[in-house]
Amino acid sequence: MGMESSAEAPQPVRVVLSAVGNWINRLGRIWVEGQIAELNRRGRMAYMTLRDPVANVSVRVVCQTSVLDAQSPPPEAGARVVVHAKPDFYEVRGTFSLRALEIRHVGLGELLARLDQLRRTLAAEGLFAAERKRPLPFLPNTVGLICGRDSAAERDVLENGRRRWPAVRFEVRPVAVQGDRAVREVMEALKELDSHPDVDVIVIARGGGSLEDLLPFSDEALVRAVAAAGTPVVSAIGHEQDAPLLDHVADLRASTPTDAAKRTVPDVGEQLEIIRQLRDRGRRVIRGGVERELAWLRGIRSRPALASPVREIDRLTEQVLELRDRARRSLTVSLDRAGEGLGHTRARLHALSPATTLARGYAIVQRGDGSVVRSAAEPSVGESLRVRFAEDSLTATVDAIHTEDTGRPGRTGDTERTDDTEHTTEGE
Repeated sequence: MGMESSAEAPQPVRVVLSAVGNWINRLGRIWVEGQIAELNRRGRMAYMTLRDPVANVSVRVVCQTSVLDAQSPPPEAGARVVVHAKPDFYEVRGTFSLRALEIRHVGLGELLARLDQLRRTLAAEGLFAAERKRPLPFLPNTVGLICGRDSAAERDVLENGRRRWPAVRFEVRPVAVQGDRAVREVMEALKELDSHPDVDVIVIARGGGSLEDLLPFSDEALVRAVAAAGTPVVSAIGHEQDAPLLDHVADLRASTPTDAAKRTVPDVGEQLEIIRQLRDRGRRVIRGGVERELAWLRGIRSRPALASPVREIDRLTEQVLELRDRARRSLTVSLDRAGEGLGHTRARLHALSPATTLARGYAIVQRGDGSVVRSAAEPSVGESLRVRFAEDSLTATVDAIHTEDTGRPGRTGDTERTDDTEHTTEGE
């Protein structure tokens, strides 16, 4: 239950602090993990600041120097440790601390296991996804560099970058790259360069080191800060075999600081060579195209129609005249053949025409109705008949009928019938 108090009946400080001390003492002994931010030895006592590596939280730890020296080697500032301590509240000053009874180094296997767990957590959140990584600018105007002060990593990046492209500019932010201040200073430099209007890409570089030395670059807070940055980030931590979590979240991982400079700043010599090759290729393509067109034009011009247009017209004129003469000859032959055929047809018609027969002295006898009299026995005495000749005709009246034996079968004698006959001549 809470302590009863009011403005009229307040509790004295000693009572409040005593109650707080009693509550803290109920915690008993606990194991606490953290990173040693500060370590001071004063005689037989040692005073430390134990910092949470993820959150900006720390606590004061007090122990005897023998507790530190029990470890081999003794813990130093920046080391990750596990402390077996008893919470202690100093009522005189109202301060809280942990009295360490035992301090142990965090084992390498345990560190790796925790890093692997953090890696899986961040990967599940999508911070390592390839689709969120941004491409680096082809030619950065200014490169932001976060590295240790006067470090080999700084020299490698600056020298290689300026050798490749002398006009490139660098914004260098020297920071602590190991120890308890590393994460905070790297994050502050990252925030400053990310807000810089001229910085196009940020390189975080550090030379090689042990797993413990590279732990700040696997810090969850730093990894999330890099993921939230608006400027592309290049990670160049340690050597090829080193793989802090920063390598997974960065937009580009470089194996070394030198490799970071090569992959961030283009080589002016290589670019000029590429330009020369592209220019030569373009010239060859254009020259080849022009030569193909010229060859095509020469082929077109060499054709008779273009080489000598008048000659082609003459040739076509001769061809037209030849076709015209051939058509005339063909038409003449056809007309001659048709004329000969017509003459033959007229000759046959003339030979078969009754008029031709009549011209030879024959005549046609017809009754008044136009029917032809074929024998003397057909008309009657007194019947008027028309006798047609080749050029004229006459009308006759039958006054007698004579039949004579013409030697045809069935005709055996002559029959004579007599009547008056009237002869008239009728011209046609």
